[in-house]
Amino acid sequence: MSVQRHRHIVEAVQQAGQLSVARLAELTGTSEMTVRRDLEQLAEQGMIERYRGGARTLVLRGEEPPFALRAQEQHEGKRRIAAAAVDLLADGEAVVLDSGTSCLEAAALLTGRRLTVMPMSLHAANALVGAPQLKLLLPGGEPRPGELAMTGPLAEASLAALRFDTAIIGCCGLTAADGLTAYDLADAAIKRAMIASAHRTIVLAEPAKFSRTALAAVAPVSAFTMVITTSEASEEEIAALTAAGTIVHVA
Repeated sequence: MSVQRHRHIVEAVQQAGQLSVARLAELTGTSEMTVRRDLEQLAEQGMIERYRGGARTLVLRGEEPPFALRAQEQHEGKRRIAAAAVDLLADGEAVVLDSGTSCLEAAALLTGRRLTVMPMSLHAANALVGAPQLKLLLPGGEPRPGELAMTGPLAEASLAALRFDTAIIGCCGLTAADGLTAYDLADAAIKRAMIASAHRTIVLAEPAKFSRTALAAVAPVSAFTMVITTSEASEEEIAALTAAGTIVHVA
Protein backbone atom coordinates (compact mmCIF):
# COMPACT_ATOMS: atom_id res chain seq x y z
CA MET A 1 0.00 0.00 0.00
CA SER A 2 2.80 2.41 0.91
CA VAL A 3 4.58 1.65 -2.39
CA GLN A 4 1.48 2.63 -4.37
CA ARG A 5 1.02 5.76 -2.22
CA HIS A 6 4.67 6.74 -2.73
CA ARG A 7 4.31 6.33 -6.49
CA HIS A 8 1.13 8.44 -6.43
CA ILE A 9 2.92 11.18 -4.45
CA VAL A 10 5.93 11.24 -6.78
CA GLU A 11 3.74 11.37 -9.89
CA ALA A 12 1.56 14.15 -8.44
CA VAL A 13 4.55 16.26 -7.38
CA GLN A 14 6.28 15.70 -10.72
CA GLN A 15 3.18 16.78 -12.63
CA ALA A 16 2.44 19.85 -10.49
CA GLY A 17 6.03 20.93 -9.84
CA GLN A 18 5.39 21.25 -6.12
CA LEU A 19 2.57 20.42 -3.71
CA SER A 20 1.80 21.11 -0.06
CA VAL A 21 1.49 18.43 2.60
CA ALA A 22 -2.18 19.30 2.97
CA ARG A 23 -2.85 18.85 -0.74
CA LEU A 24 -0.95 15.55 -0.83
CA ALA A 25 -2.94 14.28 2.15
CA GLU A 26 -6.11 15.13 0.25
CA LEU A 27 -4.91 13.40 -2.92
CA THR A 28 -3.82 10.21 -1.14
CA GLY A 29 -6.63 10.05 1.41
CA THR A 30 -4.18 9.83 4.32
CA SER A 31 -3.23 12.05 7.24
CA GLU A 32 -0.74 14.89 6.99
CA MET A 33 1.47 13.03 9.49
CA THR A 34 1.60 10.02 7.14
CA VAL A 35 2.40 12.26 4.17
CA ARG A 36 5.24 13.93 6.09
CA ARG A 37 6.77 10.51 6.83
CA ASP A 38 6.34 9.54 3.17
CA LEU A 39 8.05 12.73 2.00
CA GLU A 40 11.00 12.16 4.32
CA GLN A 41 11.48 8.65 2.90
CA LEU A 42 11.12 9.81 -0.70
CA ALA A 43 13.59 12.67 -0.15
CA GLU A 44 16.13 10.22 1.29
CA GLN A 45 15.74 8.09 -1.85
CA GLY A 46 16.39 11.13 -4.06
CA MET A 47 12.92 11.05 -5.62
CA ILE A 48 11.63 14.47 -4.50
CA GLU A 49 12.97 17.57 -2.74
CA ARG A 50 11.47 18.19 0.68
CA TYR A 51 10.75 21.70 1.97
CA ARG A 52 8.85 22.90 5.02
CA GLY A 53 5.18 22.30 4.33
CA GLY A 54 5.50 20.31 1.10
CA ALA A 55 7.65 18.86 -1.65
CA ARG A 56 8.87 19.84 -5.10
CA THR A 57 10.02 17.84 -8.10
CA LEU A 58 13.70 17.29 -8.85
CA VAL A 59 12.95 16.97 -12.56
CA LEU A 60 13.21 20.13 -14.66
CA ARG A 61 11.96 20.25 -18.22
CA GLY A 62 14.59 18.81 -20.55
CA GLU A 63 16.50 17.10 -17.74
CA GLU A 64 16.89 13.41 -17.09
CA PRO A 65 14.81 12.15 -14.14
CA PRO A 66 16.93 10.91 -11.21
CA PHE A 67 18.02 7.26 -11.33
CA ALA A 68 16.09 6.46 -8.15
CA LEU A 69 12.89 7.78 -9.71
CA ARG A 70 13.36 5.96 -13.02
CA ALA A 71 14.11 2.73 -11.19
CA GLN A 72 10.56 2.78 -9.80
CA GLU A 73 8.90 3.11 -13.22
CA GLN A 74 7.67 0.46 -15.69
CA HIS A 75 9.26 -2.55 -13.96
CA GLU A 76 7.41 -5.19 -15.94
CA GLY A 77 8.05 -3.58 -19.32
CA LYS A 78 11.75 -3.09 -18.59
CA ARG A 79 12.11 -6.73 -17.54
CA ARG A 80 10.44 -7.94 -20.73
CA ILE A 81 12.67 -5.73 -22.87
CA ALA A 82 15.82 -6.79 -21.01
CA ALA A 83 14.90 -10.50 -21.21
CA ALA A 84 14.36 -10.23 -24.97
CA ALA A 85 17.79 -8.63 -25.40
CA VAL A 86 19.57 -11.23 -23.25
CA ASP A 87 17.87 -14.05 -25.19
CA LEU A 88 19.59 -12.78 -28.35
CA LEU A 89 23.06 -13.30 -26.88
CA ALA A 90 25.02 -16.48 -27.63
CA ASP A 91 27.32 -18.05 -25.05
CA GLY A 92 30.87 -16.80 -25.45
CA GLU A 93 29.92 -13.36 -26.73
CA ALA A 94 31.67 -10.18 -25.61
CA VAL A 95 29.04 -7.63 -24.57
CA VAL A 96 29.24 -3.96 -23.59
CA LEU A 97 26.33 -2.91 -21.40
CA ASP A 98 25.13 0.68 -21.12
CA SER A 99 24.01 2.50 -17.97
CA GLY A 100 20.36 3.09 -17.05
CA THR A 101 17.56 1.18 -15.41
CA SER A 102 16.64 -1.07 -18.37
CA CYS A 103 20.29 -2.11 -18.73
CA LEU A 104 20.43 -2.80 -15.00
CA GLU A 105 17.53 -5.22 -15.51
CA ALA A 106 19.59 -6.86 -18.26
CA ALA A 107 22.61 -7.12 -15.95
CA ALA A 108 20.57 -9.12 -13.45
CA LEU A 109 19.71 -11.60 -16.21
CA LEU A 110 23.33 -11.98 -17.37
CA THR A 111 24.67 -13.41 -14.13
CA GLY A 112 24.00 -17.01 -15.14
CA ARG A 113 25.46 -16.71 -18.64
CA ARG A 114 28.89 -17.60 -20.03
CA LEU A 115 29.82 -14.22 -21.47
CA THR A 116 32.43 -11.48 -21.31
CA VAL A 117 30.70 -8.28 -20.17
CA MET A 118 31.92 -4.72 -19.69
CA PRO A 119 29.25 -2.69 -17.86
CA MET A 120 29.39 1.08 -18.27
CA SER A 121 27.91 1.79 -14.85
CA LEU A 122 28.83 0.87 -11.30
CA HIS A 123 25.21 -0.18 -10.64
CA ALA A 124 25.49 -2.88 -13.33
CA ALA A 125 29.03 -3.82 -12.30
CA ASN A 126 27.84 -4.44 -8.77
CA ALA A 127 25.04 -6.67 -10.09
CA LEU A 128 27.53 -8.73 -12.11
CA VAL A 129 30.29 -9.19 -9.51
CA GLY A 130 30.62 -12.83 -8.46
CA ALA A 131 28.75 -14.36 -11.40
CA PRO A 132 30.48 -17.77 -11.70
CA GLN A 133 30.67 -18.18 -15.50
CA LEU A 134 30.88 -14.54 -16.49
CA LYS A 135 34.12 -12.71 -17.27
CA LEU A 136 33.76 -9.14 -15.99
CA LEU A 137 35.73 -6.25 -17.50
CA LEU A 138 35.68 -2.86 -15.79
CA PRO A 139 36.19 0.36 -17.76
CA GLY A 140 38.02 3.43 -16.57
CA GLY A 141 36.30 6.77 -16.26
CA GLU A 142 34.45 9.05 -13.89
CA PRO A 143 31.05 7.94 -12.49
CA ARG A 144 28.23 10.44 -12.83
CA PRO A 145 26.64 11.17 -9.43
CA GLY A 146 23.47 9.15 -8.80
CA GLU A 147 23.55 7.51 -12.21
CA LEU A 148 27.01 6.00 -11.58
CA ALA A 149 27.53 5.81 -15.35
CA MET A 150 31.18 5.82 -16.40
CA THR A 151 32.05 8.80 -18.58
CA GLY A 152 35.03 10.82 -19.74
CA PRO A 153 38.23 10.17 -21.72
CA LEU A 154 39.24 7.07 -19.75
CA ALA A 155 35.87 5.43 -20.36
CA GLU A 156 36.02 6.30 -24.07
CA ALA A 157 39.58 4.94 -24.28
CA SER A 158 38.44 1.67 -22.66
CA LEU A 159 35.80 1.27 -25.36
CA ALA A 160 38.15 2.22 -28.20
CA ALA A 161 40.63 -0.48 -27.12
CA LEU A 162 38.11 -3.32 -27.43
CA ARG A 163 35.80 -4.91 -30.00
CA PHE A 164 32.53 -6.35 -28.78
CA ASP A 165 30.05 -8.68 -30.43
CA THR A 166 27.08 -6.78 -29.03
CA ALA A 167 26.38 -3.37 -27.49
CA ILE A 168 23.21 -3.11 -25.40
CA ILE A 169 22.27 0.56 -25.26
CA GLY A 170 19.85 2.34 -22.95
CA CYS A 171 17.52 4.99 -24.31
CA CYS A 172 16.71 8.55 -23.19
CA GLY A 173 14.82 9.54 -26.33
CA LEU A 174 14.26 7.83 -29.68
CA THR A 175 12.40 9.01 -32.77
CA ALA A 176 12.65 8.12 -36.44
CA ALA A 177 13.52 11.72 -37.29
CA ASP A 178 16.06 12.49 -34.56
CA GLY A 179 17.43 9.03 -33.84
CA LEU A 180 18.78 8.19 -30.39
CA THR A 181 19.29 11.15 -28.06
CA ALA A 182 20.66 11.57 -24.53
CA TYR A 183 20.18 14.19 -21.82
CA ASP A 184 23.87 14.36 -20.94
CA LEU A 185 26.63 15.25 -23.42
CA ALA A 186 29.16 12.94 -21.77
CA ASP A 187 26.64 10.08 -21.80
CA ALA A 188 26.01 10.69 -25.51
CA ALA A 189 29.75 10.41 -26.20
CA ILE A 190 29.91 7.06 -24.37
CA LYS A 191 26.92 5.73 -26.27
CA ARG A 192 28.56 6.69 -29.58
CA ALA A 193 31.80 4.97 -28.52
CA MET A 194 29.85 1.83 -27.56
CA ILE A 195 28.18 1.70 -30.96
CA ALA A 196 31.54 2.17 -32.71
CA SER A 197 33.14 -0.65 -30.70
CA ALA A 198 30.47 -3.30 -31.40
CA HIS A 199 29.50 -5.43 -34.39
CA ARG A 200 25.82 -5.07 -33.58
CA THR A 201 23.81 -2.66 -31.42
CA ILE A 202 20.59 -3.44 -29.56
CA VAL A 203 18.66 -0.48 -28.15
CA LEU A 204 16.30 -0.98 -25.20
CA ALA A 205 13.38 1.46 -25.40
CA GLU A 206 10.16 1.63 -23.40
CA PRO A 207 7.32 3.06 -25.51
CA ALA A 208 7.38 6.37 -23.60
CA LYS A 209 10.87 7.05 -24.96
CA PHE A 210 9.54 7.23 -28.54
CA SER A 211 7.87 10.56 -27.80
CA ARG A 212 11.05 12.22 -26.45
CA THR A 213 13.97 13.99 -28.03
CA ALA A 214 16.71 14.87 -25.55
CA LEU A 215 19.46 17.49 -25.97
CA ALA A 216 22.42 15.46 -27.22
CA ALA A 217 22.33 13.55 -30.53
CA VAL A 218 23.83 10.06 -30.37
CA ALA A 219 23.15 8.27 -33.67
CA PRO A 220 20.51 7.86 -36.37
CA VAL A 221 18.12 4.91 -36.25
CA SER A 222 19.98 3.25 -39.14
CA ALA A 223 23.04 2.82 -36.86
CA PHE A 224 21.23 0.17 -34.77
CA THR A 225 20.75 -3.48 -35.52
CA MET A 226 17.57 -3.69 -33.47
CA VAL A 227 15.28 -1.73 -31.15
CA ILE A 228 13.43 -3.73 -28.50
CA THR A 229 10.22 -2.32 -27.04
CA THR A 230 6.89 -3.63 -25.70
CA SER A 231 3.44 -4.12 -27.15
CA GLU A 232 2.31 -0.79 -25.69
CA ALA A 233 4.26 1.02 -28.44
CA SER A 234 2.05 2.40 -31.21
CA GLU A 235 2.06 0.81 -34.64
CA GLU A 236 2.86 4.20 -36.19
CA GLU A 237 6.04 4.58 -34.11
CA ILE A 238 7.15 1.03 -34.91
CA ALA A 239 6.50 1.57 -38.63
CA ALA A 240 8.45 4.86 -38.61
CA LEU A 241 11.47 3.27 -36.94
CA THR A 242 11.38 0.33 -39.34
CA ALA A 243 11.21 2.67 -42.33
CA ALA A 244 14.19 4.60 -40.90
CA GLY A 245 16.37 1.52 -41.18
CA THR A 246 16.23 -0.72 -38.11
CA ILE A 247 14.46 -3.88 -36.92
CA VAL A 248 11.89 -3.39 -34.14
CA HIS A 249 11.30 -6.38 -31.87
CA VAL A 250 8.20 -6.29 -29.63
CA ALA A 251 8.77 -8.11 -26.33
